[in-house]
Amino acid sequence: MTDETLPNGLRVPKIGFGCWKIGGGGTADPSQDEWSLAALRSALELGYTHFDTAESYAGGHSEELVGQAVRRADIQRENLFITSKVSPSHLDSQSLLRSCEASLRRLQMDYLDLYLIHWPAPNMRLGETFRTLNKLVTDGKIRHLGVSNFDISQLQLAQSVSATPILTNQVPYSLGDRSYVKNGMLAYCQENDILLTAYSPVQQGGLTIDTALQAIADAHNATVQQIALAWLVQQHRVITIPMSGNPAHQADNLAAGEIVLSEAEMAVLG
Repeated sequence: MTDETLPNGLRVPKIGFGCWKIGGGGTADPSQDEWSLAALRSALELGYTHFDTAESYAGGHSEELVGQAVRRADIQRENLFITSKVSPSHLDSQSLLRSCEASLRRLQMDYLDLYLIHWPAPNMRLGETFRTLNKLVTDGKIRHLGVSNFDISQLQLAQSVSATPILTNQVPYSLGDRSYVKNGMLAYCQENDILLTAYSPVQQGGLTIDTALQAIADAHNATVQQIALAWLVQQHRVITIPMSGNPAHQADNLAAGEIVLSEAEMAVLG
């Protein structure tokens, strides 16, 4: 269960590595570089191939560090799946072009596998935005397009104006946060072969542990966090991007993709 395979043959890792803490928080914090690079190095050594970053993560410094880590690891670019995101304030054509070029420059890469609109913006002009995004696809700067934090109507509009299929909607989804199930997004993505990329899959360490979840974890000789991730990626068209700087936890997260929950266990978890 390491990849999600789409009808067009594209294979996307079920479990990727979220980079929102890499390089700092809302702004760059070079004092965290050693920790960040060590986290990326161990993830690459463990076999992670999907790395999810954004121009807003640490003011772009996250992208710089991802690029540094990849170069130091001497891994072939085609063996990686790199995602970045454009901020909602940069959705006009010129700003979008500048943002994409800046992300590629910071990453020191020639193309992105996936480029997302990070958040919907008030009064978005998605026609203009997607004309520009599609040009970036045609120019070879981006392989695939997606969105993040969109509702169904916004996603449908994006689909209607994009010549390139929408690969994913990245939203918060976990055992404890099912808002995008309740609003119909999960079902819509599954019906339309759109990946739902779950961020905050263990609620940033705040996952509620009940007796049923603990019992399932014990039965699989796994942690509850692994079961929470396995529950996600066992669902059709769901992938996830947990983050940890701890190599042992990184290994556990990746191994969660190999845990197979029974129908009864999936039903208990809901």
